Amino acid sequence: MSESPDLEFEYADTDKWAAELSELYSYTEGPEFALNRKCFDEEFRTHVSDKKWTELDAEQHRAHAMRLLDSLEVIAREKRLKVARAILYMAQGTFAECSSEAEVQHWMRYNIFLLLDVGTFSALVELLNMEIDNSAACSSAVRKPAISLADSTDLRVLLNIMYLMVETIQQDDPADRPEWRAIRETFKTELGSPLYNNEPISVMLFGMVTKFCSGHAPHFPMKKVLLLLWKSILFTLGGFEQLQSIKVRKREELGLPPLPEDSIRVIRSMRAASPPASASDLIEQQQKRARREHKALIKQDNLDAFNEKDPYKADDTREDEDDNDDNDNSIEAESFPLERDEVMPPPIPHPPSERVSFPKGLPWAPKVREKDIENFLESSRSKFIGYTLGNDTDTVVGLPRPIHESIKTLKQHKYVSIAEIQISKEEEFQKTPLSGGEEEVEMCATELLYQGILPSLPQYMIALLKILLAAAPTSKAKTDSINILADVLPEEMPTTVLQSMKLGVDVNRHKEIIVKAISAILLLLLKHFKLNHIYQFEYMAQHLVFANCIPLILKFFNQNIMSYITAKNSISVLDFPYCVVHELPELTAETLGLRLLKQPEFS
Repeated sequence: MSESPDLEFEYADTDKWAAELSELYSYTEGPEFALNRKCFDEEFRTHVSDKKWTELDAEQHRAHAMRLLDSLEVIAREKRLKVARAILYMAQGTFAECSSEAEVQHWMRYNIFLLLDVGTFSALVELLNMEIDNSAACSSAVRKPAISLADSTDLRVLLNIMYLMVETIQQDDPADRPEWRAIRETFKTELGSPLYNNEPISVMLFGMVTKFCSGHAPHFPMKKVLLLLWKSILFTLGGFEQLQSIKVRKREELGLPPLPEDSIRVIRSMRAASPPASASDLIEQQQKRARREHKALIKQDNLDAFNEKDPYKADDTREDEDDNDDNDNSIEAESFPLERDEVMPPPIPHPPSERVSFPKGLPWAPKVREKDIENFLESSRSKFIGYTLGNDTDTVVGLPRPIHESIKTLKQHKYVSIAEIQISKEEEFQKTPLSGGEEEVEMCATELLYQGILPSLPQYMIALLKILLAAAPTSKAKTDSINILADVLPEEMPTTVLQSMKLGVDVNRHKEIIVKAISAILLLLLKHFKLNHIYQFEYMAQHLVFANCIPLILKFFNQNIMSYITAKNSISVLDFPYCVVHELPELTAETLGLRLLKQPEFS
């Protein structure tokens, strides 16, 4: 496995901003960029002079943004959709007037803060609620034999604007103006508070996921819903850095010693793990090892005959050398150096080129619970003295010196977690429910989200795992499985080989993004709930286990994981914002980089 190449992997909350923006759109949506621009131009030319958007001053920008917002409140659906597309074009950075990707991103940031300041997000939430409750669209989609991109047009436009707003505003740019920073913090608080239908925005999106999985709304663009849900949770609760700072603050409040290290930073410095070996590779390794150790496996007449050969010394000294490295730091090895030298002869040195060097010991500090020390002392006392002292971890009378050293080492690495304190407090409240007083609950964003999703948490977990199963690369298409490709398939299926190849890449990319979003949602929720209260984490984890989450995760590893990770299911010339700034080359298999792809199959 040491021959596997190291993976270029950055352990972070998200990918680069440009990559996160491009993943919002499927390649099938490409023609809609020009449509959004056309809708904006019609509105702009009607009310504003022939100047370009980038040539107007701040007051004119604000006046036009408010005009568009007022136009959203019309009854006619077609008129409302045109205005929504015009707003989407603004959120996309009015790209037709830009000459580079950096310029598009600059105007995106400016326009989105402007749109948020005039109250666009609240209006979009109301429209999204209206579309969710649109029973006519739901019943029409249920009756259709094949759902395509056209069935989710209204929802996609609204979700696109909302995602661009959340994703852009959560990017903390040091060059931001002070008023933008204030808007950002206010938006973050509002997004995590029960201001929209008396629930956080994430709860409303969870409701869309369950409605989609129940079959009542098969036209929902699930990839966009999941991406917006992920970024909303990430923005309101915080990522890995915020988790670490919250953990440090909570330990200080509880009077616990500081953390030995930042585990996230330790992981970032580690080598990416090699993918697990396939079954055939493992069998081949076992056969090679069996051939090398055939002398040790010969049937012996008695134990004495076997003991004539040193059982600790195998023919492959390289493996023993690895084992010795692992045991270098053990207390037993330090306590009995002479015995160790007698039993285990020194390994034969190998040239450094023949083996991979590994750091000695774990890359992070070991942690020992109080219970572990108690259990070790109890077993030691029972073995050497024949009595126990209960929870006493100080008395070591009668125990041998190596046990004293072991206890000393364990106590050096003793670690009290926040979860242990939370559990002990819960036990106290249960013992004295009347005299113990009321438990103080900090109404942070995590607590508000948990309270919002608690009534339907089992259904939410099942729905997420259903979609994850449908996106698994080894899943076979079944008649009863949910269709997660509704927002990627065009109205008319491809007629040429090139179109089929392009759609095949789009479908694979679509599934990868869904897997990425769901994985991030589950990981963020588990981490934040565990830090907020251990029982919240356990309740969510329990329902994930009930819904067969562990076999589903193993299903992802039950394949050639290296080829799955390194597969390139993207066409860089079609990614936003590259595709709207640069003139696209003539689309051929060579320019799209699709020469090695097989003809895709659609079910």
